[in-house]
Amino acid sequence: MYCVRNITDDIYWVGANDRRLSLFENIHPIPKGVSYNSYLLLDESTVLFDAIDWSSCRQLITNIEHLLNGRKLDYIVINHMEPDHGASLQELLIRYPEVKVVSTQKAFILANQFGFCTEGHECIPVKEGDTMSFGKHSVKFFTAPMVHWPEVMVTFDTTDGVLYSADAFGTFGALNGKLFNDEMDFEKEFLDEARRYYANIVGKYGPQVQALLKKAAAIKDQIKYICPLHGPVWRSNFDYIIDKYNKWSLYEPEEKGIMIAYASMYGNTEAAAEALATELVKKGVTNVALYDVSTTHVSELMSEAFRLSHIVLASVTYNMGIYPVMHNFIADMKALNLQKRTFAIIENGSWACNVGGLMQKAIECDLKNCTVIEERLSLASSMLCNKAPELDVLADTLVDSLNEQ
Repeated sequence: MYCVRNITDDIYWVGANDRRLSLFENIHPIPKGVSYNSYLLLDESTVLFDAIDWSSCRQLITNIEHLLNGRKLDYIVINHMEPDHGASLQELLIRYPEVKVVSTQKAFILANQFGFCTEGHECIPVKEGDTMSFGKHSVKFFTAPMVHWPEVMVTFDTTDGVLYSADAFGTFGALNGKLFNDEMDFEKEFLDEARRYYANIVGKYGPQVQALLKKAAAIKDQIKYICPLHGPVWRSNFDYIIDKYNKWSLYEPEEKGIMIAYASMYGNTEAAAEALATELVKKGVTNVALYDVSTTHVSELMSEAFRLSHIVLASVTYNMGIYPVMHNFIADMKALNLQKRTFAIIENGSWACNVGGLMQKAIECDLKNCTVIEERLSLASSMLCNKAPELDVLADTLVDSLNEQ
């Protein structure tokens, strides 16, 4: 059965939703599923903007065939060749032997690397500022390298004001029948998943996202729809999602608040983290989030690190080093280029407690523009009553730091 939605009179969403996949890129949990968005233009020429993942190819073909109603497919515009979009390209090329493929030169190189055979099809490489006309509709191409692959471009339909934005403005989560942002409570249903998607998929490439946002700003008054490859289509309230992307790509905290991430073997470091959270709330700080790094997927931790201004790392010493899951979290913060955060440290060890110094060194050496609060809570095995004054000092210091920002 086909499942399509109109974007405009002659542009249609023809994508699919995947609720069976458990891990996106075989690493990030997606309990709410994910959408693969593809768009079909019916003009004098018929144009498919991007393909989808192989797992949902049958739905894509069903949707396209229903709308074409016997017409041939003239063009496929590929904004992003990553397999969660490009894997069904080969099937499309087989089914539509006369179709022409439009993309960047780098994308054609990647297509060949993935084994997508374009031989026998006219391949049209485009570059920054190139235009094409499909009848009533004309489009302009903008390159967007490293958002988040090197071949990426975005396509702007200057006739209807539709920006096909590739992975920019994407999010985890299936659409559940609601295609447009104004058909849902985005903040409640999608914001956390949008942030988690950004932080873990695109987060490393903040400068490149900023470059794309500047290009979008130049045509902002002409944009009426933003059509990403995952998640809702935006047709209103553009400033909201652009502001989020601007903050995330500048590594500015989305909110003033405190994330406490703890790594605990027997519950003693956890108890100290719980005690700190309680003290902070008693002192009036309610935007506090507490996470066990052993049981919370690192993609969730990274999302919260992008959201909040302050991060407390609480870890037990393990094999004279940082507890492995905490070490992994710090490594991910480095890999995803997290910046401009204020850190505090709680360390624990029954003997040779040195994890605090190691975490501070990692923060200062590997993370840009970050500050480590001087006050540190050091524990010997457990949080005893004699440590309550030090805990109170750490809480007061965090409160003062929040108020200063």
